[in-house]
Amino acid sequence: MRNLNLDQLQTLVAIADLGTFAAAAQALHLAPPTVSLHIKELESRLDALLVVRGRRHAELTPAGQALVEGGRRLLAASDELVDRVQRRAAGREGVVRVGVSAGVSTRLLPLMLQALHRRAPGVEVRLEAVGSADAIARLQAGTLDVAIVASPQTAAPQVRVRPWRNDPMVALLPGQWDAPETVTPQWLAGCRWASFAPATQMHGLIAGWFGRAGLHPRPYLTLSYPGALKSLAAASQSVAILPLEEVLDMPQVSGPGDGLGQRSGDAAPAVQVRHLDPPLMRPMALAFRELPTPDVAVAHVLDMLGDFAS
Repeated sequence: MRNLNLDQLQTLVAIADLGTFAAAAQALHLAPPTVSLHIKELESRLDALLVVRGRRHAELTPAGQALVEGGRRLLAASDELVDRVQRRAAGREGVVRVGVSAGVSTRLLPLMLQALHRRAPGVEVRLEAVGSADAIARLQAGTLDVAIVASPQTAAPQVRVRPWRNDPMVALLPGQWDAPETVTPQWLAGCRWASFAPATQMHGLIAGWFGRAGLHPRPYLTLSYPGALKSLAAASQSVAILPLEEVLDMPQVSGPGDGLGQRSGDAAPAVQVRHLDPPLMRPMALAFRELPTPDVAVAHVLDMLGDFAS
């Protein structure tokens, strides 16, 4: 049985997108008889009518629509394969798909990408925002190569998980608030505070911190991204509980013995950072697919991430 011809598939997709045989011929730099021949051979190969020519427009049949839908995926996979081979042939080591949960510091990400470029300029990272559970499932399915996930994680076949960072959580407060030296669950329960959205690791960590003190207060607001939580404190709306790494680049007013920085000028609203009492830590892990033959590009990414471990 002969396989489908990708050039013929591309011609059919062009007709579907542009509406006529003539427009497809012009876009693909083909002679009009060649476009007609491509469609005729596809229809003969599949024993199905794919396109109905009208006076001004070409209409796909249901069979043609099904082939176009699948054909787009085949053409995309073909492009990705060609790109991968050309990268390897040119000494560039490939693309690594990295899943990142919402709790990963937006301050760290650019630093990590810069470090990777210095270490292995031929490796391209494609970041995707994805929750920890979905990341593990996608690693198993082969649509991700590496993921930064909440820890601990349930063991999964063909996926290896190793500890990465264990960052302290802190309270980010508006600069004008009268704040204690350290923030306790009892003090914070009486304030307006914001947290990460339910079903996230962060939300569970913070709820557990309150719970160990016998408290279960409701947050003023729940949000999915650290940047949005930071903006609430900067706008004097509420306290936000965040990893320390996330707030180190914010203009801060000095606090009693916090050692976390001074306010630099009046260009931006200052905030206060306070450690939590009792301390609360946020553990993160690296998850990656176990392959029979190690992938050089993935190894570079894992080595780089290891440099940022704590």
